[in-house]
Amino acid sequence: MQRKAYVTGVALLVALTAGCSSGSGGDGPSGDSKAGVPRAAAAQPGRYRTLPEPCRAVNKGVLKDMLPGAAELPDDQKAKAYEGVAELTYDTDRRVGCRWKDEAPDGVRRLYVDFERVVSYDPAVSDDDQAKAVYGKKATAAKLPAAQDGGKAGARTGAGKGTTGPGASPTPSAKPSGLNALNEAASPAGSASSPVSPPASGGPAGPPEGLQPRVLSGLGDAAFLNDVLVTSGSAVQRRTVTVVFRTSNVIVTVEYTEQPTSPNALAPDSQELQEKSRALAAKLAELFGE
Repeated sequence: MQRKAYVTGVALLVALTAGCSSGSGGDGPSGDSKAGVPRAAAAQPGRYRTLPEPCRAVNKGVLKDMLPGAAELPDDQKAKAYEGVAELTYDTDRRVGCRWKDEAPDGVRRLYVDFERVVSYDPAVSDDDQAKAVYGKKATAAKLPAAQDGGKAGARTGAGKGTTGPGASPTPSAKPSGLNALNEAASPAGSASSPVSPPASGGPAGPPEGLQPRVLSGLGDAAFLNDVLVTSGSAVQRRTVTVVFRTSNVIVTVEYTEQPTSPNALAPDSQELQEKSRALAAKLAELFGE
């Protein structure tokens, strides 16, 4: 009887030992220390995964308006001028662009459209937040004055109605577009505010009051306009108007330049170039569902 009890005790000890060994898997305290701990949610991807074809993004009617000299060309050259030249890129899902050039007897006009889809490689930073940072650097580089634009970009002229910002004062406009009313806080007389890129000594003044570089509203999630007039060594004045806007994780840039042929010609008109640039930007925003 004693021998039988001894054997039974050894068998029980072996069974208990095996039971402890089989319970040392992932469910026990010796398993993965991260088990049961929720991971941080990954940042949201951007709304847009692809980009429009830039040379087809601008319709022919807009090109005729912005590149009037092309209308005088023979049909084959005219068609080529309206086609534009695509920028060389190695990833068309990330960045694409197109350029047009219009040479006329009175001057040269250039148009450039750029689409950039921003992607964040940091799982803690969303594509939208990364795009905000990229856009912010562009706005900072433009050195915009404090004046704000309280109008919405119109479908044709980019004009808004009324001023709503503090300190705004109505400015009469000679054109029905009312573009001068777009500024929420135009610089008053004697103000220290100055346009972007001050002219060289003896050079032309910047854009007139109400047309200075500024933040825009009603265009994408954020937008600004820059207007720079430079004088080359031959005293020819070249004006470049740039409109940049962000919509979700895409940044769109419209750059429109006019340079007269004659050094004695008047500087290109700010209001005309700004209206056309803003009208095009508004049409491009429609491609992104704005």
